[in-house]
This record gives sequence, structure tokens and C-alpha cells, in this order.
Amino acid sequence: MGLFDFLSNDGEKKPVQPAAKPAAGGATDFFGNANQPAGAPAAAQGETYTVVSGDSLSKIAKHHYGDAAKWHQIYDANKNIIGSNPDHIEVGQVLTLPKL
Repeated sequence: MGLFDFLSNDGEKKPVQPAAKPAAGGATDFFGNANQPAGAPAAAQGETYTVVSGDSLSKIAKHHYGDAAKWHQIYDANKNIIGSNPDHIEVGQVLTLPKL
């Protein structure tokens, strides 16, 4: 038996599994963050954003609000997550972007 005797164009024949459905009423964004219900507090009604490599609060503010100087609003809404140093955000942190 040769090396190529194990290869075929058929591949493994397994049934296709349907994609997992999200939880009832649980619409999510691209990163899988749950959307907030309409009755949530004002700060929680804003979008959520997951920090990626190379991000800063000013870059996030520039992208979402069109003004890098609005990073203070993001920091104020997320002090409990970010801590006392607004220059130190970590990849994977989920930040709330308040509506302005």
C-alpha cells in the first residue's frame, strides 16, 4: 500500500451539524457580547467593546465617536474595569461605550 492510497476525494463522511442557536432573546454582537435590554441604565445601554492588541482609549473613542478627546467618557464609564491608570487597558477587557 502506498502513501496516497489513504487519500480520497470523498473525505470523511459525517453529517453536517446545524450551527448553535443563541439563547432565547440573547442577540449578541460580533464578539459574542450580549446586547443590553431597553430598560437597562443609561450607561449600560451603550455598546460594548472588547479590547484588542494595539488599542488605547483614545483610539477607541476616535473610532466610535469620531473624536479621540472623548476617551474620558469611556474611562469614566469603565473605571471599575480599567483601574486607576487609563493608559493601562488589557486585551480582552470588555468596555462599555456610553451613549453621548
